[in-house]
Amino acid sequence: MTARRYAPMEMIETLVGFPTVSSDSNLDLIEFVRGYLAGHGIGSRLTYDAEKRKANLFATIGPDLAGGVVLSGHTDVVPVAGQPWESDPFTLVRRGSRLYGRGTSDMKSFLAVALALVPEFQAAGLKRPIHLALSYDEEVGCFGVPSLLRDIAANLPLPAMAIIGEPTSMRLANRHKGDQVFRTVFTGRDGHSSATHRGVNAIFAAARFLGHLSDLADEFREAGPFDDSFDPPYTTVNAGQIDGGTAFNIIARHCALIWEFRPVPSVAPETVTARVQAFVEGELLPAMRATAPEASIETTVLCNLPPLMPQAESPAEALIRALTGANEAIGVAFGTEAGHFQQTGIPAVVFGPGSIEQAHQPNEFIEIAQVEACVDFMQKLAGWISRPA
Repeated sequence: MTARRYAPMEMIETLVGFPTVSSDSNLDLIEFVRGYLAGHGIGSRLTYDAEKRKANLFATIGPDLAGGVVLSGHTDVVPVAGQPWESDPFTLVRRGSRLYGRGTSDMKSFLAVALALVPEFQAAGLKRPIHLALSYDEEVGCFGVPSLLRDIAANLPLPAMAIIGEPTSMRLANRHKGDQVFRTVFTGRDGHSSATHRGVNAIFAAARFLGHLSDLADEFREAGPFDDSFDPPYTTVNAGQIDGGTAFNIIARHCALIWEFRPVPSVAPETVTARVQAFVEGELLPAMRATAPEASIETTVLCNLPPLMPQAESPAEALIRALTGANEAIGVAFGTEAGHFQQTGIPAVVFGPGSIEQAHQPNEFIEIAQVEACVDFMQKLAGWISRPA
């Protein structure tokens, strides 16, 4: 039986057709990819989340050796609910020179090109392996890829480098910001709103906390440190979600805040959290406990996304430069899984088709020229990796 072959556009259409929003399972897509690879004689390893509703996939094309190149991307996409799409977001539509659909830019086109070229990789006579890594839950905190990397480190020969195919318009990115996300819960003392002096309003406490975060954001924006390779070129602080209170005439006992900061690589994350904690312990909490000794402020970490740091003599960066002729490397402000690969000991870069400006947008699209450029790159990669080291 002849294994099914897909043109790159066909594979993009297929992957976009799986509605792998992060809140839902990605197993239908993973099982499709697993079956497609099996049809070409390629085995794959799966690592699951705790409920086995989602899975990462790792597969190796070519010799089972240490080294080689990982082509990595996430399978999940952000929601489409409430966005004014002009067509079904999970049905690929071509209009002019663009392909529209959720995930076309972020980042199923990169994965689709890699999968479509599997037969070409096999025919090239690879001297070193090409690995495929598909992850889950990148969009909600890069929660899937750590288990994939632990499995590689524990059970497989370590790859030499990784290319994370996030949309960079096929430009080499060798650094990006990290992302630290927290949930802070304020507990005060409730009571009748006519006697506010007897209670501690958790919403007011959260407001003072927000003021401190806003001051930090202003300080970073005005004083830096700055890194002009990012847009914006400074550490950012954001409050993304707040919930608290029961009724207008009750002093709010509880309030919860989700907030984050994205440091430039020169800013150690612990210096930011230390300043926040110093404000909480030195000012805010003592003021609350002066009236309500039982008051508390508790912070938990929701996401700790490591930055991607430039590496001297990085083989991943050298490879992209050699195959594309790139003479410069950029930084990107958005987070990726590249930092996790780097922390595992696998040098990584971010390099893929499409524009980040289209990511998460209604009517997300990718220029067909970007897909063609990615195909050309993958074919050059196959030629390079088929030569003796």
